Amino acid sequence: MSDDHHRQNQPTNPQQNPRVRGEIGGSSSTNHFKPNYPNPPDISNPDAATLREQWKYAIRQYSKWYSHAWGTAILAGVSFFALGWVIKGGNPIPSFHQNDDAPPVPPDSPDANQTR
Repeated sequence: MSDDHHRQNQPTNPQQNPRVRGEIGGSSSTNHFKPNYPNPPDISNPDAATLREQWKYAIRQYSKWYSHAWGTAILAGVSFFALGWVIKGGNPIPSFHQNDDAPPVPPDSPDANQTR
């Protein structure tokens, strides 16, 4: 009995739904395929004063973010340098001090004459 009931509810000649056949951005009257933007674009371009104000605001925001990024990078560099100084117990950059592990060069050797 349930099979007969389901067959009665199904259409005998299924037609394609015109909304399903429509292309994206087509002339169909539904918004099924059109993207739903949370902030749709303006209908017309704003006046020059509004654009100038928006541009200045964007430049200020970018400048603030840029300076914050550089400040964070410098702070991180100084922090890692200090951490290296604490861990090593001295200057962590080897180019700022002499290599104490190398044997001293005798004054009579040919290598000593080249360094003068």
